Amino acid sequence: MSNILVRTLTGAVFISLVLIPLFFSAELAIGVFMLFMMLGLIEFYKLFSKNEHVEVSWELGLTGGIVLFSILVGVLLNYLAEVFMTAIIPLLFIVILTELWRKKKNPLINASVMALGWLYVIVPFYLIVLVNTIDVEVHELANDPSYFPLVAGMFILIWMNDTFAYLSGRFFGKTKLIERISPNKTWEGTIGGFLFTIAAGFAIGYLFDPERVVFWALSAVIVAPCAIMGDLLESLFKRNMQVKDSGNILPGHGGILDRFDATLFAAPFFACWSSIYVYIYL
Repeated sequence: MSNILVRTLTGAVFISLVLIPLFFSAELAIGVFMLFMMLGLIEFYKLFSKNEHVEVSWELGLTGGIVLFSILVGVLLNYLAEVFMTAIIPLLFIVILTELWRKKKNPLINASVMALGWLYVIVPFYLIVLVNTIDVEVHELANDPSYFPLVAGMFILIWMNDTFAYLSGRFFGKTKLIERISPNKTWEGTIGGFLFTIAAGFAIGYLFDPERVVFWALSAVIVAPCAIMGDLLESLFKRNMQVKDSGNILPGHGGILDRFDATLFAAPFFACWSSIYVYIYL
């Protein structure tokens, strides 16, 4: 019971930290997601701390990641001119170049892992910020009083998929999905999560965003399988590194990457879909 209570309290705080800023301030949301991004980067690089073939510096990865994320957000908010985007490419080369002086056994692997961390963690968080910032600007221009954040809906769909995939698998699961990566995941759980996520998509549309019911239904169709793939991908990383959780910052839940594993894969697809939808209908 104590573990369930800890998980429940931690989950409630986590959900509040993610959702509340989305309804109040785009800038506050950026700050929150940047914090999650930084913690996620640290966790990602520290996954390799006990691996004899990878000697990546989490301090260097974090510093470069902060600079990269700051440039992207600075341009997005018009604090920096678009020309500063060109600084991203030299930054990537500089980080790779540091392997000349680190004198490690596998510089190519180290540089690849460094770049993978930026791709896997920074890009999804930036796309979340991008979608939310543009969404806020569009609704402010339209002076829409019934505003429901796109990113809030995305997170609700992801969490619904996670919750009902677990419950469906718990009660009905028999057929393993990919046992070598995640022994507890089943096809029955995956299908159950998918169906409940679609139902949640229609519910979000009818209850909070009646003008975009079709958008939310199709979003559910896209988000559900992406969330499963994101979960499996992080499980693959952890299994390869022989660790149970990516961290322990969230009592009862593990690390930041454990909570955002589905989001990191789903966010790019949701950002692409929402951009296409806005382009077609606005």
